[in-house]
Amino acid sequence: MTNQDLGYGDYFEKFRIENNLSDFEIGRVIVEHKERYIVKNEKGEFEAEITGNLRFSAKSREDFPAVGDWVTFINYEPELVIIHSILPRFSTLSRQAVNKFGELQIIASNIDYGLIVQSVNRDFNINRLERYLTICYTSGIEPIIVITKTDLTNEEHLNELLNKIKTRINNVTIVHVSNETKAGIDKLEELLYAGKTYCLLGSSGVGKSSLINSLTGTSRMKTESISKSIDRGKHVTTHRELIPMKNGAILIDNPGIREVGITDSTTGLESTYDRIYDLSESCKFSDCTHTSESGCAVQLAIENGEIEKSYFQNFLKMEREKEHYESTVAEKRRKDKDFGKMIKHYKRTKN
Repeated sequence: MTNQDLGYGDYFEKFRIENNLSDFEIGRVIVEHKERYIVKNEKGEFEAEITGNLRFSAKSREDFPAVGDWVTFINYEPELVIIHSILPRFSTLSRQAVNKFGELQIIASNIDYGLIVQSVNRDFNINRLERYLTICYTSGIEPIIVITKTDLTNEEHLNELLNKIKTRINNVTIVHVSNETKAGIDKLEELLYAGKTYCLLGSSGVGKSSLINSLTGTSRMKTESISKSIDRGKHVTTHRELIPMKNGAILIDNPGIREVGITDSTTGLESTYDRIYDLSESCKFSDCTHTSESGCAVQLAIENGEIEKSYFQNFLKMEREKEHYESTVAEKRRKDKDFGKMIKHYKRTKN
């Protein structure tokens, strides 16, 4: 397998040459275990750590390697390499860190497509679908919705779910599959292109591990049966991992995500809720909040049944969350700036 098979291209090579990094080895992070990594290139797979300088200079978690990153490294021991630098990412799939407002958690980097996975049973949640869409749009990643476990329902119920999605979400490819019967797997494979990187997004137990096994034609990922009490599979993935597909595509698996906190995602919200933003241009007031103002085109559309009330309510919830995140980031930056001034003042007075 060459570096090109792992997604390496001119974007990364140009930076490597321009920054005099040709003397270093180059590879892609395929597994992340906290601050221990596995890096892969055309020569094989290596355990990796970061340099002390990279650790010291990191200002946030974003400055550490993530699955999908291309990194330069040096050989330290036969089975251990030291990561020297991270090549610039062309996309970063991130979310708000759980219980840490103002901080980002990188899910994966250098992603071309996001496979948003939901099952037909209890996990199906269209509000969560819209959250994943917003994250993808914010990152400039093309989303594909994958509905799994179709063998657990009938055609009527499946069509009902698909119609719900199409009513709320426009212009997104939807594929429905069964990992048991393999129905629909061929249609999904047609959307997986050699050299492109895909990231699986979805809650625990929606069938992501089974989907990987279907796409690789192996039993690579451990799976467990559906629990009758909660009507969903058990979560078995514990870390992020990059997996080459049999047709040359590259897939990144990651632990199931139930809390999907959005960040500064105005662009993402505008893409997910384009109908609301389009309607708002016809509102009587330019600063309309779409809640109680007269002449509100959005409220009129809700009354006329042109858009669902739940669609609008989810938009409001995510808009408030975005504003809270942005205000928290601003407050964090202010505190960091004040702390920096205090340190400088202390050094001056001490000398």
